[in-house]
Amino acid sequence: MQTDFLVIGSGVAGLTFAIKAAKQFPDKKVLVLTKTHADETNTKYAQGGVAGVIDFKNDSFEKHIEDTLIAGAGLCNPKVVELVVKEGVDRIRELIEWGTQFDKEQDGDFKLGKEGGHSEFRILHHKDVTGQEIERALLAALNHYKNIEILNHCFVVDLITQHHLGYLVTKSTPGIECYGVYVFNQHNQKIETITAPITLLATGGNGQVYRSTTNPSIATGDGVAMVYRAKGRIENMEFIQFHPTALYEPGVRGQSFLITEAVRGDGGILRNVNGEAFMERYDERKDLAPRDIVARAIDNEMKITGTEFVYLDVRHIPTDKFIEHFPNIYEKCKSIGIDVSKDMIPVSPAAHYSCGGIKTDEWGRTSIDYLYAAGECASTGLHGANRLASNSLLEAMVFAHRCYVDAKDQIDKNKVEQLSIPEWNASGTTHPKEMILITQSLKEVKQLMSDYVGIVRTNTRLVRAMKRIDLLWEETESLYETSTVSPQLCELRNLITVSYLIVKGAHFRKESRGLHFNTDHPERAVLVQNIVL
Repeated sequence: MQTDFLVIGSGVAGLTFAIKAAKQFPDKKVLVLTKTHADETNTKYAQGGVAGVIDFKNDSFEKHIEDTLIAGAGLCNPKVVELVVKEGVDRIRELIEWGTQFDKEQDGDFKLGKEGGHSEFRILHHKDVTGQEIERALLAALNHYKNIEILNHCFVVDLITQHHLGYLVTKSTPGIECYGVYVFNQHNQKIETITAPITLLATGGNGQVYRSTTNPSIATGDGVAMVYRAKGRIENMEFIQFHPTALYEPGVRGQSFLITEAVRGDGGILRNVNGEAFMERYDERKDLAPRDIVARAIDNEMKITGTEFVYLDVRHIPTDKFIEHFPNIYEKCKSIGIDVSKDMIPVSPAAHYSCGGIKTDEWGRTSIDYLYAAGECASTGLHGANRLASNSLLEAMVFAHRCYVDAKDQIDKNKVEQLSIPEWNASGTTHPKEMILITQSLKEVKQLMSDYVGIVRTNTRLVRAMKRIDLLWEETESLYETSTVSPQLCELRNLITVSYLIVKGAHFRKESRGLHFNTDHPERAVLVQNIVL
């Protein structure tokens, strides 16, 4: 199959790019691949909202820039921060034009929320399901373009580069080019070849490397792993953001229900199991400190008290106000017997967001020619060592636009149609006789990453983690070489690769900064710059 623009992922980044490309080139084909349904993305589960300077009477670009730089702990790219904050306003207006319904006051002004690390009220939201509303609007807007096609249940296995044409490709090879992808079509159980002069990776995050995460089951780091295998550049993978307040449900593993930071923005108070408000002991901003500080504080309180959770107290917030702003959270709590007007909500940190990823420049270009990346899978320089709350959707929109702006001038330069791309070779492989080989390794990955490479790390834990990951990699690669491809095997392979990159980055960073906290290096050293792998 051939297409003009190939988009891998159907979240806010992928769909924004697809709409813009389709509108600019009505005679060209835009193909969007998603490994489940089009609306099953990390975007869908974003609750809080989009950060943007809308109220210029009380807010300013300079304040938003400063808040982002402070949260990033010295590792943000100031140029990228400025362009995202300033260009983000136009991208938000575009979202509204495409039909996104952000909450408004009775006078018609947007309701603006405040979250940790922000100095002003600047979060646009749609109740507590902002991401779901954005996803709905984008999918609806997509229907206006006949030259966009979405293929569901297509799992991308690998990027196609010169390597597949018989050339030796290493990380030092100049001019690596992307010609498309090999895809496992789950409808016919076959590997298919899709070529394109322009490819965008918008594959989301990798929260599934951890036992407890707010990410859906699809967040297996596929884009990052594929680029690393293709000898592209990855950076800052050690900076994994743990959301401080995921709903604690005994015995529940996998995707945890998120309690948005906006609840604390509306006055929610964190208390330990003894009922003590503890955040004032850790930061003068108390419950609205940046996420890395709040997550470590909760982790420490749980260790002191020997419990698996702390409480989020919203009993003092008028119930009608809480229901209006957080109906989804209210109903979830009610469904498990928690009356937020009388009961405190048990919460604990869960893996939430990867600040590192595929290294890009300010136009979303990766180190591989004709390959772009946007959204959580990309490392643009915006987040540095810690993402400021609600900057992720903003970044995805801004960089999807920038990828489009650059790609529209590059599409005619990559002469893919002149190449002889080989078909996928599955000779000599058979179906795995025992799925336990895959499922047990997956459990091991999640266990070791949660125990050894979580919120707080040590040198000893990192060494142990790497030894076990090396063994899992050897076992899984051996299985991959002899087995027919399946999404389960590919996801395991990708998760092991991402785990390796997280541990490797954490091992190289001999300091504690932002989301990376190592008790053997408890203080910031002389600034260690971006770690590129």
